[in-house]
Amino acid sequence: MAAHDFDPLAARSDLPAAPILPEGATLNAGRPLTSIPGPSVIPERVLAAMHAPMPNIYEGALVEMSERLLAELPQLAFTDGEAFIAIANGHGAWEMALTNTLSRGDRVLVLESGRFAVGWGNQAAMLGCEVEVLAAPARRGVDPAALEERLRADGGHAIKAILVVQIDTASSVVNDIPAIRRAIDAVGHPALLMVDCIASFACMEFRMDAWGVDVTVSGSQKGLMVPPGLGFVWASQKAIAAHREAGLRTAYWDWTARMGGGAHYMRYCGTPPVTHLYGLRAAFEMIAEEGLENIWARHAVMAHAVRSAVAAWSAPGGLEFHIEDPAARSNAVTTVLTGGVDAIRLRALAEQEAGLTLGVGLGDFQDRAFRIGHMGHMNPPQLLGTLGTIEAVLHAMGAPMGGSGVAAAAAALSGALHAGRVTTAGMRGG
Repeated sequence: MAAHDFDPLAARSDLPAAPILPEGATLNAGRPLTSIPGPSVIPERVLAAMHAPMPNIYEGALVEMSERLLAELPQLAFTDGEAFIAIANGHGAWEMALTNTLSRGDRVLVLESGRFAVGWGNQAAMLGCEVEVLAAPARRGVDPAALEERLRADGGHAIKAILVVQIDTASSVVNDIPAIRRAIDAVGHPALLMVDCIASFACMEFRMDAWGVDVTVSGSQKGLMVPPGLGFVWASQKAIAAHREAGLRTAYWDWTARMGGGAHYMRYCGTPPVTHLYGLRAAFEMIAEEGLENIWARHAVMAHAVRSAVAAWSAPGGLEFHIEDPAARSNAVTTVLTGGVDAIRLRALAEQEAGLTLGVGLGDFQDRAFRIGHMGHMNPPQLLGTLGTIEAVLHAMGAPMGGSGVAAAAAALSGALHAGRVTTAGMRGG
């Protein structure tokens, strides 16, 4: 059967004709589902925790909770370094990292693998740094060999910092951070390695100290399952040493004032983000209950199911992966190129007619891709609902498809279901 002739109902002669909706009717009458790569789905438990009256911000329970959160953050990043919470999104965390470690005129090397490391570099340029971009091969991640070659040419160590993302949310590539550290160490280069984990933190493995990362940044609205508004920065002792000499320090972002010793509210350079801290406390409890390594494994299974679906859908003139190397496809987001399929119409039909919001194509992918977010508080019903709705829209559009992505995803998920552990006691209906 040709790809464009694929029809999973073709062999079912026992089915009556499909009902037709009257003019003005829609299937979009239930709870909408947002499957974008952040903000991710916020658990009811987190939302409930945030619904609380304002406390005393100067002493007592709020201060004690805040100090516990700051003490637990390094554990989640697997570091002995300092952790900071900023009232900001991820872009604010970028700026906190830059202003606390660099000076005007410092050279920064950006490892491009999509959109976001370049955006971080643009911030550095606006702050007065000299920025150089080392581009990744098309549709692939950062090339550690190319980085090593560039650093060998920097005999005078003019490069003070290297900026890279673990996952680029636009391209959906995952970069090999340990391999990047090995490239830096191979030439003995002293530049700070700064890693953006905004799309990867609490979604896939990250070990700051073991991987030789000097500065890590993240945000609250993806794997940490809290609404946008908190930025996080972790700093190694090497980064703290650079901070003491940094010329870009500002009163708001300054680490020294935030490391304690004075009034607690200076941890936030003013009033703490009270409601978000309550939500973060609940999210940390959920992460501890599931176990961080179990969370990484769950994300790997979900990502495999999404990739199985996209591989099944792929057809000439239709959908295909943006990232060509299977090993470089992330476990948090998948960017799908739409070929001859109208990406704007696909997303509009999904959202307006079926209640599913998909991620837009960003930058170079605008109007020719969509993104599936599979991060944070997600389970098989949510994921299969997303994939099933996409498949239904593709059918409605007459898009070419190689096969059923939903069937492929369900098969992929089945391998992770521990059927032998399940008991049916007490499950009989009345």
